[in-house]
Amino acid sequence: MTSPATRLLIVDDDPEIRSLLGQYLQAYAMHCTCVGDGVAMRAALAEQRFDLVILDLMLPGEDGLALCRQIRSEGELPIIMLTARGEATDRVVGLELGADDYVVKPFDPRELVARIHTVLRRSLRSVAGGSANPQQDVHFDGWTLSHLKRELTTPQQLLVPLSNAEYRLLCTFLERPQRILSREQLLDAARGRTVEAFDRSIDLLVSRLRQKLGDDPKAPRLLKTVRGEGYLFDCKVRQ
Repeated sequence: MTSPATRLLIVDDDPEIRSLLGQYLQAYAMHCTCVGDGVAMRAALAEQRFDLVILDLMLPGEDGLALCRQIRSEGELPIIMLTARGEATDRVVGLELGADDYVVKPFDPRELVARIHTVLRRSLRSVAGGSANPQQDVHFDGWTLSHLKRELTTPQQLLVPLSNAEYRLLCTFLERPQRILSREQLLDAARGRTVEAFDRSIDLLVSRLRQKLGDDPKAPRLLKTVRGEGYLFDCKVRQ
């Protein structure tokens, strides 16, 4: 159950959506502050603490992606993107900027409630403990991932930058080496959400991670595709 103290900030330029969402979510013991643009969003964030932001992509002035980037640069406040644009590339961009989930309009309000609960639970787990050894380096095939610095180092000791989504996806593979993981499992583990079976945004993320790891997409050695099932990280991992 969501705590009565849960406070949500809804950023959407449609007054009707703000009103309907605010009223609906209050029935689930969520206190909602509703604003229509980035200026009002920053003012609200400066005035009070929120547990989660529901952020529309298409906004007047600064769009939701720019605002998502700003929120994430200042902390780990959970973000659910809310938008009418449902292409996989849009979802990936939102993830790259640090969004925790992505809900496409039109949507069932009950689904949004479920997503909010899932993201909040994941956020609480992260605050409570995170990974078992969050400050240890992880080594695989000559590569090193530093959890403390969130840095990936090549066997030649070169630093490779990782986006938020790439880092979370790589952590998911490193925690489950040599196991076949479905797209749904990967997205659920990396973002804390349940996805539709036809969601292929994970394929784009895997492709980007392969590029960072120098893994040939035609004959991958580390991130292997298992046809009809998902992906397998075929490498020994040690700390």
